[in-house]
Amino acid sequence: MQLPEPQVAVVEAASADEARSVDALAAATELPPETVTGAVFELEDEGLVAVEERVDETIALTDEGGEYATKQLPEIRLYEAALEADADTDPVPMGQAIGASGLEGPQVDIALSNYARKGYGAIDSGEITADSDADPAADTEANALDELADAGESPIDAVAVDSETLDQLERRGLVDRSETTVREVTLTERAVTELMAGIDTAETVGQVTPELLTSGEWDDVEFAEYNVEADAERFNGGRVHILRQTAERVKDVLVGMGFQEMEGPHVDADFWINDCLFMPQDHPARTHWDRFAMDNPREIDELPADLVERVERAHREGVGEHGDGYHSPWDEDFARALALRGHTTSLSTRYLSGEQVGELEPPQRFFSVEKVYRNDTLDPTHLLEFFQIEGWVMAEDLSVRDLMGTFEEFYAQFGITDIEFKPHYNPYTEPSFELFGTHPETGELIEIGNSGIFREEMLEPLGVECDVMAWGLALERLLMLIYGFEDIRDVHGTLCDLELLRETEVMY
Repeated sequence: MQLPEPQVAVVEAASADEARSVDALAAATELPPETVTGAVFELEDEGLVAVEERVDETIALTDEGGEYATKQLPEIRLYEAALEADADTDPVPMGQAIGASGLEGPQVDIALSNYARKGYGAIDSGEITADSDADPAADTEANALDELADAGESPIDAVAVDSETLDQLERRGLVDRSETTVREVTLTERAVTELMAGIDTAETVGQVTPELLTSGEWDDVEFAEYNVEADAERFNGGRVHILRQTAERVKDVLVGMGFQEMEGPHVDADFWINDCLFMPQDHPARTHWDRFAMDNPREIDELPADLVERVERAHREGVGEHGDGYHSPWDEDFARALALRGHTTSLSTRYLSGEQVGELEPPQRFFSVEKVYRNDTLDPTHLLEFFQIEGWVMAEDLSVRDLMGTFEEFYAQFGITDIEFKPHYNPYTEPSFELFGTHPETGELIEIGNSGIFREEMLEPLGVECDVMAWGLALERLLMLIYGFEDIRDVHGTLCDLELLRETEVMY
């Protein structure tokens, strides 16, 4: 009997009495494991070996998990810092506790997202409290990290950690599970018989080369057979994130509705972000706890002086015969302060004022789908940064009916036809209302946006003399309505579910 050289080597290294793994055969034959695997499948087809498969699952800490096993989980560090600051007695500023904890960068977000979930305390309006009854020593995730750090990479059945805790650690990216298919090979009676009779090595060629083709030898050689059904390692290639795909689809829909896209800075002056929106400077949302202020540089170099004067007058005195203003402090230095924009309405004020693209004559339609940044408490529907669908229409005699009709047409493009509207208050729109949609999985109403007709106190300083209806919609909330996601942290951020993103099919 003649067999290709790799198959001969495998048969001679295998045993009829003892099952041997592919790795053991590869070591014995000094052949690559993939070559041995191919030879084993071919021998199995010939009835010369029997192959048994099993899947071994192991678990090990990631680099981040190993760091937390040594230095404690971020939420525990935050809790201990909060206790040191007496947050178990009275709420303390969140920045104070974070600074004392030594947490930086993404670890701050991780600590905040897990702090309340584990019952260490509460975070509300920029302040943090600590529950004195909480016990970090009983934290199952922290204890599991210690267990895994001692065990190293181990079979999952040998680890004394419950599956729910392991699942949570995996979602946080602190452990890696790996599955390995182990194939064990045993010689059949036929193989033993053939070995006793003698097996010769067949001269086969594994690939076609230019030399074989030019010399004509390819017509005389025997080519090795390939098992195209053999298992191969899975490679996950890159792809466009589903959130980005949805953003592009939103842009296509709005362009199809006659809108043009706006562009502008992510870091901007408070003047463009809030003052031009008739947002008083002592409004709670403008405190340093609700915004991400810049340290270097701290303020914008230039603002249009005439526009600054008109905006300040609107804040102090109001606009029109019955306008009254806020009678609250207004400081140009405060208006010049730079921060990450909390909404993309800063783009709208730049465009409406004529600063971005020159004076605009009605009718006009503009939109943007851009990232915004807010110092919110993380939960299933809130992130510190997210995408906002900004839009506005400038025209004569606009009404709420026009605004509602625009939303109905827009959301219908995504198969959403049950939008509900609720009256609301905004400093910069009147009338105003919020939008709600029904979650396809839970049946709950979730807020998906805010809208209204811009007030005269906002438009008059910008030099706009006709109606402007506007809105800010959450792209992530739209994603939840389309695909049924229940937690936007599964979609992007430090806890995102990569397998979910790979398996979700984009809908058009």
